[in-house]
Amino acid sequence: MSEAAPVHWQLAPDHVFALDRCRVIGILNITPDSFSDGGMYADIDRAIGRTVSMVHEGAAMIDIGGESTRPGAEPVEAAEQVRRVVPVIEAIRRRFETPISIDTTSAVVAEAALDAGATAINDVSAGEDDPGMFPLAAQRRCGLILMHRRCRPAEDSWSDAYERAPAYDDVVHAVRSRLLERADSAITAGVDPASIVLDPGLGFGKNVGQNARLIAAAASFVDTGYPVLCAASRKSFIGAVTGQTNPGDRIAGSVAIALWQAARGVRLFRVHDVSAHVGALSTFDRGHGGVRALGAAWRTLLDSTVETG
Repeated sequence: MSEAAPVHWQLAPDHVFALDRCRVIGILNITPDSFSDGGMYADIDRAIGRTVSMVHEGAAMIDIGGESTRPGAEPVEAAEQVRRVVPVIEAIRRRFETPISIDTTSAVVAEAALDAGATAINDVSAGEDDPGMFPLAAQRRCGLILMHRRCRPAEDSWSDAYERAPAYDDVVHAVRSRLLERADSAITAGVDPASIVLDPGLGFGKNVGQNARLIAAAASFVDTGYPVLCAASRKSFIGAVTGQTNPGDRIAGSVAIALWQAARGVRLFRVHDVSAHVGALSTFDRGHGGVRALGAAWRTLLDSTVETG
């Protein structure tokens, strides 16, 4: 673990999310078209049922989104996102004290979600889509996840489907530098540095080899001093390595990446398969050497991908 790895994430002036161990964030997409679970939880009763399951499986936070960010997805109007997510957030908040993050690039949606009981904003545009996002986060003193991407989802491609690799001189340096620039902009707007989490944006504007390089360089993001989020769950670059075309079959690869990242100081993991990740990461936290062996096996796969990608 990096010496610089933070020990907490400030979600509110009186709410600290301890990072002395790995924390799993369960994904709840209230969308018809997300790449892995689109349409499964559009009904509020199913959404609540899924939340109950994830909390019981050990999710420390629930990440709720009303707009798909898969490659090719079209934008969803703020009013429709609000219609989708707010009733679910309110219903969850009546049942659980589990923190909730809202996955949106719209300050209007984020504000409605915070009013309904969300405690953090997960912005895949790192505040670039809506200039009101950073002032809102500063005013509400909530958690803020900043993710790197090259373009909007409608203009993007699957990691394993690029005809030409996205252009980076050095993908790790470029992503790290851009995230630090966005964090500085958030701080200038009044956001507490302790509220900020960085997400390298695996799968967003990177091909398979570039994603592998970012995974391998996890420690360089942890060394920024900000908490780092791993969001690799079920993504296409995993299938490119494992040969699995069905996202739901990529659990083992997703867990292997999480373990690799955990060994380098990452403590936040946004996932579809909560039970599998909680079990593996809890074992890692207890220091079992077998988990480190799995991480070494994944490194071999990553190294071969980098050499050929």
